[in-house]
Amino acid sequence: MKKFLITLLFSLYANAHFLALIPTNDIVNNQNNKIKLETMFIHPFEQTGMTMEKPKGIFVNNKSLSLHKIEKYKHLSWESSYNIKKPGVYSFYVQPEEYFEASEEKFILHVPKVLVSAFGREDGWDNPIGLKYEIIPMVKPFGLYKGNLFQGKVLHNGKAASNIEVEVELYNTFGLKAPTDAHITQVVKTDDNGIFSFVMNHKGWWGFAALIEEGEKKLDGKMYPIENGALLWIKAY
Repeated sequence: MKKFLITLLFSLYANAHFLALIPTNDIVNNQNNKIKLETMFIHPFEQTGMTMEKPKGIFVNNKSLSLHKIEKYKHLSWESSYNIKKPGVYSFYVQPEEYFEASEEKFILHVPKVLVSAFGREDGWDNPIGLKYEIIPMVKPFGLYKGNLFQGKVLHNGKAASNIEVEVELYNTFGLKAPTDAHITQVVKTDDNGIFSFVMNHKGWWGFAALIEEGEKKLDGKMYPIENGALLWIKAY
């Protein structure tokens, strides 16, 4: 029984929580200009889910989109859609409600972002959209191959955030098995300029989560820290 409890606790702490924002396409042309976006609270590599309470909204270029309930991995999730009509780079993000993770004794507030290129326009992909915690790509974030080196810059209140842990996971729709639990979530850190690097060694969507613990919130008379996450989703082909 003791061995089982130790294994269970290890699994709870080993698995990273990611708030996913996955569009049907990251490159839009005349044949596929309407995209659907799914947002869900998941363990991406293990393909398991958790309930995601209704977020404050899904936004594109700071415009709020409609929300619809869906079920992903047997848990409540959300979707939206957007018809892209003009060339440009479109920034989608989700503003969620805070989630209390009892096993870690903290609130989790992750804001995922994904960039979509439309009709051949590729300028402006490195512009911040003004989130308090945000990852700015330092490599063009669409048209990437597996094996490409991805670099991002973590911003906190618009300034480079150094020595920040960035968790990385593959949205594993391929049935891949990790050799050990330690292989599921990769971790890199930002340098003095807030920049991190990672080689995407498999095709598919990759989630990058820069974690900054800041602030507190009360629950049942006790104060708990808030883990703020700047998330960016990148697709490798």
